Parts: sequence; structure tokens; C-alpha cells
Amino acid sequence: MVRKRSMMSEQLKEEIAKELGFYDTVQKEGWGGIKSRDAGNMVKRAIEMAEENMRGKDKS
Repeated sequence: MVRKRSMMSEQLKEEIAKELGFYDTVQKEGWGGIKSRDAGNMVKRAIEMAEENMRGKDKS
């Protein structure tokens, strides 16, 4: 099985996991230990952050 390179940096993933409240699970079990719902919420939050960043650049 070939693994693809992550699109999010480890720092960003950790930041989002802390914000969403499941970083303790990541520390104990690794990224494979999080629930699929948490993974989905993490992706959703990353998209929201990217959209906010794009809106900020549009105003400049």
C-alpha cells in the first residue's frame, strides 16, 4: 500500500485537534486512534481556515 503525503502540516493538524478537543487521543493513540467524525471535522475546520485566509487576502 502506498501512502500519500499529508496535505496538512503536522503543526496545523495538532492545532486543529487541540481546538476541537481530541488532541489527547492523538497523543495517546496517534492519528489512527481518532474517530472518523473527528477526522471529518478536522478537514472541515481546515477548509474553513483556508477560506478565511483567502477572504483576508482578497481584502488586501
